[in-house]
Amino acid sequence: MMNRPIYLDYNATTPVDPRVLETMLPWFSEQFGNAASRTHLFGWEAAEAVENARRQVAQILGAQEKEIVFTSGATESNNLALLGSFEASPSKKHFITVQTEHKAILDVCQYLEKQGAEVTYLKPDAQGLITPQQVQETIREDTLLVSVMWANNETGVIQPIREIGQICRNAGVLFHTDATQAVGKLPIYVEADFIDLLSLSAHKLYGPKGAGALYVRRKTPLAIQMHGGGHERGRRSGTLNVPGIIGLGKACELSYQAFHTEIKRLADLRDYLERTILEFIPNVQVNGSVIHRLPHVSNLAFGAIDGEALLLNLTKIAVSNGSACTSASVHPSHVLKALGLSDELAHASVRFSLGRFTTAEEITLAIQYVTDTVATTRATFISLS
Repeated sequence: MMNRPIYLDYNATTPVDPRVLETMLPWFSEQFGNAASRTHLFGWEAAEAVENARRQVAQILGAQEKEIVFTSGATESNNLALLGSFEASPSKKHFITVQTEHKAILDVCQYLEKQGAEVTYLKPDAQGLITPQQVQETIREDTLLVSVMWANNETGVIQPIREIGQICRNAGVLFHTDATQAVGKLPIYVEADFIDLLSLSAHKLYGPKGAGALYVRRKTPLAIQMHGGGHERGRRSGTLNVPGIIGLGKACELSYQAFHTEIKRLADLRDYLERTILEFIPNVQVNGSVIHRLPHVSNLAFGAIDGEALLLNLTKIAVSNGSACTSASVHPSHVLKALGLSDELAHASVRFSLGRFTTAEEITLAIQYVTDTVATTRATFISLS
């Protein structure tokens, strides 16, 4: 069997934890009931398992169980949050978001604009951060919702969510956060953080693909986007993905239990990787804040090199230079462009994202491999220039 690359692209997706898989397996065959079937044992078992998963998801968010709506993932959750809010409150048509959001937010905002909404896109500073004051100054009488990604998927930059949330609450404006990259890696307390709506995906925290959730604060107005059956207390119709939901719940439970030890371990490995690369490879810079960021992410820009050639040559490690959803694009990262990087430097940026199964040995091998590959690729680039 061909040797597989060292996997350092955990922000794109994570492997399903074996403990999560073990929990899910019986629900594909032995306990295959529909959670909406309330007249026999198979349905009762499924419904009970779903409610247990709902408790597990609520726990990691500091939420109430009834505030958790199961979806197919964060993209659907984002659509439900923004479109559902827009249709539920037609008198207000102004939205606020950030230029560095994921396409699952930006594309929805573009659609809303076609429906008559007005969207303000806040520009971050060179560190990738916005300020609460920017939000405060942009809120208007007709502002309906502010959507700010908790932690950026490309740079790992963490926004001042609690401060922004408090501003929104004081102004009577809904606050949504795409917390896909933050759940399981940062402490989240939806009440204390003044959050009305929060999106997450299972496959970013060692659960299965195709499962996610939207936290909906009680009494938050939200119009249905999927009709047919009135599942999830009328918030989202459709037969529940019972194995996926159980996997999401177990993934949340495991992340909650290992939270503090895992954060420190990953931060130490990330810092070792970044510090050594910066020490031994000249003309490299960190993209985004080095203070306000996730513990497992390092986005590095390599100067004086052909970015496309670098990515093509890094065959022994699995890394990315942008969002997994736009990796086929020939355009430079909109996130890095918003931070002020040139097209050339954005194309020559590499995101390293570590995870639960990353080892110190893998990081040591990756450092040596990146060092050698950059030197070789630069030599070719300089000779052709």
